[in-house]
Amino acid sequence: MESSGKPSAAQIVVLATSSALTAIFYSIYRSRAKTVSRLKEATKVSIDQDLKAMLSEAPGKCVPYAVIEGVVRSVKETLSSQFVDNCKGVIERLTLKEEKMVWNRTTHLWNSTEKVIHQRTNTVPFALGSHDDDIATTVRVVRPLDAAELDLEATYENFHPTVQSLSNVIGHFISGERPKGIHETEEMLRVGESVTGVGELVLDNNLIKLQPPKQGFCYFLTRQDYESLLRKQASGVKLWRVLALAFGLAASSALLFMLWKWYAHRRESRKRRSVLEEFKEQQRKRLRELQVEESSVPPAGCTVCLSRERSHVFLECGHVCSCGPCYEALPEPKKCPICRAPIDRVVPLYNS
Repeated sequence: MESSGKPSAAQIVVLATSSALTAIFYSIYRSRAKTVSRLKEATKVSIDQDLKAMLSEAPGKCVPYAVIEGVVRSVKETLSSQFVDNCKGVIERLTLKEEKMVWNRTTHLWNSTEKVIHQRTNTVPFALGSHDDDIATTVRVVRPLDAAELDLEATYENFHPTVQSLSNVIGHFISGERPKGIHETEEMLRVGESVTGVGELVLDNNLIKLQPPKQGFCYFLTRQDYESLLRKQASGVKLWRVLALAFGLAASSALLFMLWKWYAHRRESRKRRSVLEEFKEQQRKRLRELQVEESSVPPAGCTVCLSRERSHVFLECGHVCSCGPCYEALPEPKKCPICRAPIDRVVPLYNS
């Protein structure tokens, strides 16, 4: 806080940053909390022979937000793994990542980084069926790539290290980047895996579909069961709530500190004005006792004896208000006659 009572630039930056982060974290927390609340309220539906009849009787032939658990089944064709024999699925994701070491000029350390240089995802139509093979009812999954928590199983992983020559090593040290190699992975959603889907369940032309829900609800497709999915989402809510509270407390503390410093400055200013007015009143009273006109006192006259010139600077307050003999006559501990501040040291004032 500056002497004028205004907040410093650093305090304004701290307050603005912590307030902005609090708003961002709170917004995320509210969004995640709504998602968890809607997950808890979602209708749990079983894949059985009565599912189609239940949807036919439902308003609009749909359940706006439903939870179903089933087994992945192909509709027509399947995707075969490019690296593993007899591995078939309905979603395949191929990823190439470049891994390298980058020199950090601040910490003077080599940090490992990676960058996706290529990624391709292949899908074929699929459905979720009952764990009971005797039940023929299935639910077609629509737009699976739009779903959150779509965790695929890693079916293949290989690392291709970079072959380096001496000249390359020297060049890498000069450039600050040292390639490690290419990381190749294949991930799949395999046929027969258990999957939990959360979304809008509709009956469309005698076909049961699970599709992204309306009204801003979150669409889920995961290999976890419903309880595990709910626990994971709830743990994320706790994290964002703690972050929002922490940065909210920091913003409140910064604001309270700035207000306290402003109040302390205002109180000190009022105290100084009051002391100055009291001093002027005492000075006028002294002039009346000596029967001296105020206009006859020289501007540079001592404020104590009103006769000799001021010749000393009091520190740390900086007032020039006393002559040498009057300063010596001040009682211990010596204080400035004007502001009552303790006198740490005195500097003689010479007028030429």
